[in-house]
Amino acid sequence: MSGLIGKKIGMTSIFDENGKNIPCTVIEAGPCIVTQVRTEEVDGYEAIQLGFDDATEKSATKADLGHAKKAGTSVKRKVVEFKGFDEEYKLGDAITVEHFTEGEFVDVAGTSKGKGFQGVVKRHGFGGVGQATHGQHNRLRAPGSIGAASYPARVFKGMKMAGRMGGDTVKVQNLRVLKVVAEKNLLVVKGCVPGHKNAYVIIRK
Repeated sequence: MSGLIGKKIGMTSIFDENGKNIPCTVIEAGPCIVTQVRTEEVDGYEAIQLGFDDATEKSATKADLGHAKKAGTSVKRKVVEFKGFDEEYKLGDAITVEHFTEGEFVDVAGTSKGKGFQGVVKRHGFGGVGQATHGQHNRLRAPGSIGAASYPARVFKGMKMAGRMGGDTVKVQNLRVLKVVAEKNLLVVKGCVPGHKNAYVIIRK
């Protein structure tokens, strides 16, 4: 699946030709620089490594500096490999947002917002213990029983309990591309994508 690396700018809404208000997300997609070309002979598979968003040399390691120097570009903050490009690219080539066309569908993956330690009602959608009946005056959001008695005498793995929520890799599939603003490297897709503002996302088609 070919694609690009982008940065989530934020959400807005636009009107379609029928006057319907459509919620959408604005993504700064590219330009991405080809920092490495994987080949079957050398690496055992074919792929293209893309870099996005310039980093300072001060924050880069010597390995990063040497890797970027081969491609004739600056060190990049985000580097991702993609497979399935139809075109042939070589080191140092730039791939822009024009890789996408209006009307097609893309998958967007990113890291969801971290929500910290949460209880079972927010994390797993539990209804709480007995709602407001049976004298439950202060346990409406408690998890309730988590196991049996002397057998199995343990809590099964995967039991839905309170814990840290968010910060996971999430992919939203089949988002329609509403607009491609080439001069500003912007991609407008229908719906929402994971992550906070200025979070890196991976767009694949």
